[in-house]
Amino acid sequence: MKKFSKEIRIALVAVAGVLVLYFGLQFLKGMTLFSTDNRYFVKFQDVSGLSVASPIYANGYRVGVVEGIDFKYDHTGEIVATIGVNPQLNVPRGSRAEIATDLMGNVKVMLVLGDASSGMVAPGDTISGGQQVGAMGKAADMIPAIQQMLPKLDSILASVNTLLADPAIANSLHNVDQITSDLTRTSRDLSQLTAALNQQMPQMLKNADGVLANTNQITKEINDLDLAATMSSVNTTLKNVEQMTAKLNSKEGTLGLLMRDPGLYNNLNATMMHADSLMIDLKAHPKRYVHFSVFGKKDK
Repeated sequence: MKKFSKEIRIALVAVAGVLVLYFGLQFLKGMTLFSTDNRYFVKFQDVSGLSVASPIYANGYRVGVVEGIDFKYDHTGEIVATIGVNPQLNVPRGSRAEIATDLMGNVKVMLVLGDASSGMVAPGDTISGGQQVGAMGKAADMIPAIQQMLPKLDSILASVNTLLADPAIANSLHNVDQITSDLTRTSRDLSQLTAALNQQMPQMLKNADGVLANTNQITKEINDLDLAATMSSVNTTLKNVEQMTAKLNSKEGTLGLLMRDPGLYNNLNATMMHADSLMIDLKAHPKRYVHFSVFGKKDK
């Protein structure tokens, strides 16, 4: 067997190295070396960020890869991307491919599947495409509104700075600090009061039990009283008082006559007046009523 020359062996090694490099790069890009994927075409108006080997996801699961991107110069600038999809996935009609960009800047194609009842898209057919309005798109849409809010925010910040520079704010904060200190002291006093009450509570309960016992004893003594006899004695006393009152109101007896007979009252009054005159004359002329002599009676 004729041996290859050194030059030919070098050339074969170089070709093999190029092939290994090419397929290795394709593998690193996510492209399968001997792909059996179903190929579809997707029309885009803008493919910003999309590149060959970008992954394709359906319902969050990777189902394929972008195999090529072509700019159609004769179709008003349409861009057609060739995608390879796992042959086990049937793409329903009405499906749509959307380019999505996450917060890290990674670009992928989200395959939004349509209704399976409307039939399936045959391999080699075209699917409509577009840009997905994700978090970055929403943030971009908010930029004009944010720009309009910036002057108002600047005014608000200026007002806040003016308000914070007011000495009254510092005084208010000082007052709040004082109030907090007072509340802390009050809470401590309440805690001490509660502790004291907890210590005195057994004695207070004991005293309350004593009071209840005395009350029960008094109630028992009241219940033991002979109310019937007591009421009978009271009635007898009231009857005697009524009889005395009746006698006083009548003309019987001295008190009744004294209260009812004006003549007796006048006689008693006159007697008292004469007795009073006699006592006055006795004090003025005692010799008229008392005669005492050592030598005997003397003729007047």
